[in-house]
Order: sequence, then structure tokens, then C-alpha cells
Amino acid sequence: MRRLNYNNYMKCTQCPVSCGADRQFKSGYCGVGGVRIAKYYLHPFEEPPISFKNGSGCVFFCGCSLKCVFCQNFELSRNTRGKDITVEELAKIFKSLEDAGAENINLVNPTHYLSDIAQALSVYKPKIPIVYNTHGYEKIENLKIADKFVDIYLPDIKFIDPLLSQRYTGRDDYAKFALPAIEFMANKPLQMTDSGKMLSGCIIRHLVLPLASYDSVNIVKFISTLPESVHFSLMGQYTPFGDIENYKELQRGITKREYEKVLSAVEEYGLKNVYLQDLDSSQTAYIPKWDY
Repeated sequence: MRRLNYNNYMKCTQCPVSCGADRQFKSGYCGVGGVRIAKYYLHPFEEPPISFKNGSGCVFFCGCSLKCVFCQNFELSRNTRGKDITVEELAKIFKSLEDAGAENINLVNPTHYLSDIAQALSVYKPKIPIVYNTHGYEKIENLKIADKFVDIYLPDIKFIDPLLSQRYTGRDDYAKFALPAIEFMANKPLQMTDSGKMLSGCIIRHLVLPLASYDSVNIVKFISTLPESVHFSLMGQYTPFGDIENYKELQRGITKREYEKVLSAVEEYGLKNVYLQDLDSSQTAYIPKWDY
């Protein structure tokens, strides 16, 4: 099936790296060419309005345009495992998750697959919400394309300090793209059922890192400038993982003192609709077992 040529897929510019690879024939900066996934299933461990009762219908896409060294989905983001599928097969996966009772279709790491996802949804559009689960490193022009089919945005905001993003991703321009992208996503109108299921809206996630609570406080301050309809998920689950041999500070979990410093900022800046994790969430049990 012919790919839709959103943002010139043949010379790929779907993420801020804009590597220009012809991904019909070779991998881009993201590490992938065609559609490649590592798992799809009903995931019970997203935020309560997302997983709700039956679980979120997650599709885990391979490759990544950011490549955090501490990534808990390291095997996926580095494309060391996965299965190549067609756009038609992706559409069938959406339907199978819907038929299995998924509360939504959760596109995990979708940025570099935007054109393929759009085409799959033109083949079959589920009658349940579509979740755009992203690292936040996005281009506004591409989010405007995604916004035509996305009901719920679920972005991370990882760093504001360019020194941190340079150290852990090799990209010092993360905040340059992520902050306006998150401002765009935060404007998605909030719609909840009486029972607490999110049908439309935005939940912004932030993972507190060791020795980086100062940046987390700045992130909380930024979140406070967004519409009050935004939900905020503060994650204390950091677990040493990935390619961190040369990053001594990442070889431990966060301390109670580091986490409580960020909690104090949440209270100080008056954030509403906040989800919090206990520090004992930092364990590998929450990392999915990859099928492929």
C-alpha cells in the first residue's frame, strides 16, 4: 500500500532531527525504516483515566528520535527487537485491541511513524479515543497533522536545562521543541465521563531523575502556566536501566529528599489534577516483557 506523504516521508522530517532519510530504503536517525512494533496489549499501568477499567490498548513502536540513555524501553528505542508490519496490519491491530475491550488506542512513541499511523487510521478508525503517547520532542506542524485524529495527548516533559538534554540525549534543543509542543497539546479540550475515564484532554508526565530535581522544579513551574484542565503525572519510578555505564549519577534511584523537593514545588505552584507515584514504583516489574 502506498504511504501518505505527510511532511515528505520519502525525505523524512517527521521529528525535529529532520534527518532527511528516505525511509523506504534505509533507516532514519530514529533507527527504523518501515513500521516496526515490539508489543501490543491491554496495559493496566497507565494513569487511571487512561487505563481505566479494561486497560489501555498500547502499541509499542520501535526506534526513537530522542534516544535517552536511561530509557526503560531501551530494547525498543534502539530497535534491537521488534517485528516489521504493514500499514494494513497496524489497522488490524487497532481493531483487535478495540474488540478486546481496550479503553483507547495508545500510540507509544509515535512521532517518527506519523504518516503510517495516519494511513492506518484511514483504513480503520476505532470508535474509542486515540492517545498520542510521546517523549515531547515534536514539531508543531506535525502535531497539527496528528491533532486531526488524536483525542488525548500523553506527552513527557523530560528536561528544560539544555545541559541535561545534551548529556542524556545528545540533543541540546529538546526544550526548544518540547515546550511549545506541550503548550500546543495542553490546549486539547478536557472531556471526562462521570466515572472518571478520559475521552479527550492532556496528561503531561515528568520523570524525576537523580541529581536533577532542580530541573524538575522548573518543569513544575512551567506546567503551572498551562490551562488548569491539564493533568500532571509526577513519576518517581526512575530505575537504573539502559546505556548508563558512563553516567554514575544515573546508577541509583532518586532519593526521598529529591522527590519531596519536587512535591513541594507542586504544592507551591498550585497544580491541580495531579497523579503521584510512590517511590517503590521504581522497579523493573513495570517494564513490559517484549513479545518480538
